[in-house]
Amino acid sequence: MSSWLSAALAALMFFGLWGFFTKLAVNYIDSKSALIYQTLGVLIIGLITLSTMHFKPATDSKGFSFALLTGLTYGIGCLFYFIAANKGKIMTVVTLTSLYPVITILLSYLLLKEDIGTRQCIGIMLAFVAIVLMSS
Repeated sequence: MSSWLSAALAALMFFGLWGFFTKLAVNYIDSKSALIYQTLGVLIIGLITLSTMHFKPATDSKGFSFALLTGLTYGIGCLFYFIAANKGKIMTVVTLTSLYPVITILLSYLLLKEDIGTRQCIGIMLAFVAIVLMSS
């Protein structure tokens, strides 16, 4: 199995657990508090990762800037995700928010000039059908 595939499957599993644990958290505490505790969890993983790099991460300014934007947009998205999870059914919230790749695909098409083929278009349409089916 190629290294990217095993990493992607591990990410799939952990993102699935993340969605499930989110609902458990907001069953007991408010969504903003849950975000704070999640951030502490991410900080722990970040510190462990930093230690494996001997506390010397790459320092390219563009890479740093985009990585910082990644963290900021992730944090904002998580805040709204926790709010949605607190107020809605987790299976509907997870299904709807799992369409985030459509945003990435459109931005990649418009800004990075990556191609979107017929199969990808069909896949995007089927994803929207899944949202309709899951939310009814």
